[in-house]
Amino acid sequence: MPMIRLTAPAGALNEEGRTGVRKDLAAVLLRWEGAPDTAFFRAQAWSYLAELPEDAQTTAEDDAPRFLVEVTVPQGALSERRRSGLVEEATKTVLAAAGLSAEEAPRVWVLVHEQPDGTWGAGGSVVRYADLVALARQGRNDA
Repeated sequence: MPMIRLTAPAGALNEEGRTGVRKDLAAVLLRWEGAPDTAFFRAQAWSYLAELPEDAQTTAEDDAPRFLVEVTVPQGALSERRRSGLVEEATKTVLAAAGLSAEEAPRVWVLVHEQPDGTWGAGGSVVRYADLVALARQGRNDA
């Protein structure tokens, strides 16, 4: 049930970045979550781009664009190492999509939301983290 959402001001991403950032962020999320690279798990990694209208975002200091990446994963899916890697790579992905340098990294925030077990449903049923782990193991054995 990994989901990743990038919120950015309209026009803040370069054209190439805007085209690919959703798939790029979904791939980053799956990689750090440790999910197998199968069609099933790629289809479960939902990725959104929400663009804010012009003048919808500012700070007390300036109007330079800021980017918010929100990640939702099952509780327990990310170790501290994986969470850190996800935050670092998602930040680099957004910077590249916006044509910004590494010095602009403080303009990208990544919030990781861990969904408690038993509180996510799909296909009309509650999906447990243990079920996803079993599917992932099965997918690796089928490869």
